[in-house]
Amino acid sequence: MHRIIVVEDDINIRELIVYALNNNGFKAMGVPGANELYQEMSVVKPSMLILDIMLDGESGYDILENVRKDTSLAEIPIIMLTAKSSEFDKVKGLDMGADDYITKPFGVMELISRVKALIRRVPSPDDTPSQIEYKDIYMDLKKREIYVSDELVELTYKEYELIYFFIVNSDIVLSRDKIMTEVWGYDYVGESRTVDVHIRTLRQKLGEAGKYIKTVRNIGYKLGE
Repeated sequence: MHRIIVVEDDINIRELIVYALNNNGFKAMGVPGANELYQEMSVVKPSMLILDIMLDGESGYDILENVRKDTSLAEIPIIMLTAKSSEFDKVKGLDMGADDYITKPFGVMELISRVKALIRRVPSPDDTPSQIEYKDIYMDLKKREIYVSDELVELTYKEYELIYFFIVNSDIVLSRDKIMTEVWGYDYVGESRTVDVHIRTLRQKLGEAGKYIKTVRNIGYKLGE
């Protein structure tokens, strides 16, 4: 059974989400802030976090950053839950490594649907390879590190997810909407400019290996010769 931790300082919202998750086949618990979350995660690693941004003490952004820095927790799906609705706030959370973003007020069943969609994308530990590679690009999935010609390359969380998606789908033409759906989350379909900007930066960081990311006119991109 998947274990989900809800980090929300509003006790009414927190208890509502926990109740809904437990009634839909998950094992959920709620905590009001960062200290309680870190204490729980030191005991049992959760399958997912639902994380409010506006918290007392450490903000949701701070927690998100800390979780993504921890290699043992970096693969945990995270849904950001907040009253902030501007495009800037959404992009900031997604670029920092959030998998989805839900704006208050929200429908409980919508939240449950998004949780189920993300959980389906999480492979079981036994199915996860420790490394993958393509040409000069090598990815250590346990350490979340990427090397080009044996040189370590520093990538943001989403750039890492992007090149991973390209490698596991090498030689396949991928539309911008498909990339948005799989890397950013289904709620952001149509924002193709985000894909283009990230791929431009990714190519630069990969150096000579950036040439493998091919633009397919009027469709999207492909990793290949």
